Amino acid sequence: QVQLVESGGGVVQAGGSLRLSCAASRHTVSNYDVGWFRQAPGKEREFVAAISWSGGDTYYAASLKGRFIISRDNGDGTVYLQMNSLRPEDTAVYYCAADRVALRLQYLSPRDVEHWGQGTQVTVSS
Repeated sequence: QVQLVESGGGVVQAGGSLRLSCAASRHTVSNYDVGWFRQAPGKEREFVAAISWSGGDTYYAASLKGRFIISRDNGDGTVYLQMNSLRPEDTAVYYCAADRVALRLQYLSPRDVEHWGQGTQVTVSS
């Protein structure tokens, strides 16, 4: 059973940083790609970043690469999203997601993602 629990959201000023955590399990991160999507008000849910169970490869939405960094603690199965130089347009609910096929999360429609966390709100004030 895949369980994903997000934490770390909050309010931050533009230009600041925030680190989100997704508590999964060692079994999950060893067998599933785990990553992040986000959904801003009135917009569709979009892919942010993920880390592959196979080799630990990381992949990002092109527009976010360089500001956001995804990492994983294999010891306890936690996946982190470090968000730097935050902008008001980064305001969204951030969801943790998992998929059993390596490197596929970036291509999946949100409705096809197998496993979701409950989401954590990130608000960037100008």
